[in-house]
Amino acid sequence: MDTSYPREERPPAKRGPPPGDPAPRDHLIWAIFNTLYMNFCCLGFVALAFAVKARDRKVSGDVEAARHFSSKARCYNALATAGSVVLPLLLAALIVTGVIHLSKLAQESVGFFTYQFGRSDDEDQ
Repeated sequence: MDTSYPREERPPAKRGPPPGDPAPRDHLIWAIFNTLYMNFCCLGFVALAFAVKARDRKVSGDVEAARHFSSKARCYNALATAGSVVLPLLLAALIVTGVIHLSKLAQESVGFFTYQFGRSDDEDQ
């Protein structure tokens, strides 16, 4: 046994979050909602996949990977929610402006379709 230098006995460092650091959120409920209700271009399904990965990594103790997947799940959830809210509003705005334009066009063309044929010469003067 070699005793030429002093050795320090330390327990191995634990993997995991520091005591004051909260565990990362996995955004699973939001991803399920986006997948079932507001699935825009399958972004809700992609968010669900990353949310499940984040939860698996959090349970296994790999906090950094859980944070990474949680961040991706949050990003895809936000994109799916924004796309699912903005696109119907944009479609409604296009329908409203189309109806307004068609009503103005119909009012302007009323004079063309109400032209009277067979008017007498006395009315022209």
